[in-house]
Amino acid sequence: MAGNDLEFRVGLGHDTHRLVPGVPLVLGSLVIPYDFGLLGHSDADIVLHALTDALLGAAAMGDIGELFPDTDSQWAGAPSSIFVTTACNKLTAEGWRVGNVDVVIHAEKPKLSPFKTKMKNALANLLEISPDCVNIKAKTGEKVGTVGLGDAMECQIVVMIQRPSRPT
Repeated sequence: MAGNDLEFRVGLGHDTHRLVPGVPLVLGSLVIPYDFGLLGHSDADIVLHALTDALLGAAAMGDIGELFPDTDSQWAGAPSSIFVTTACNKLTAEGWRVGNVDVVIHAEKPKLSPFKTKMKNALANLLEISPDCVNIKAKTGEKVGTVGLGDAMECQIVVMIQRPSRPT
């Protein structure tokens, strides 16, 4: 294959969950020490939910709710890594691979800086890419809106996927 005979696509993922006491806070497959966790049907990992949607969106393969509906009891309490792995397997079957990932986590508290490197490595491992292809940013809500008031957390992710160009 010569030159730049690659096809590229970009996908955007977003997820929001309310914070509640009494459940673990799971972000990017890491359990983060905090008095509140995210409420959801699975482990409510907003990072992996947004990542799943970004991957599926980039490949025009639907969204997380279509593959893993919150009305299906088999996903109750499930680790969200299952969702990412399934999405990656679907992409791989079509010849796609992940090029890079850019993550923005919106959370007033806790401070996420101490966990960014571990989260970056966990995502890289899950996606089977180099950690230098994963970027994680943490932003507060500046005390504005549901994030800023500490009622919820949000995550936005952009992914780039690539595969050899198909003959036309």
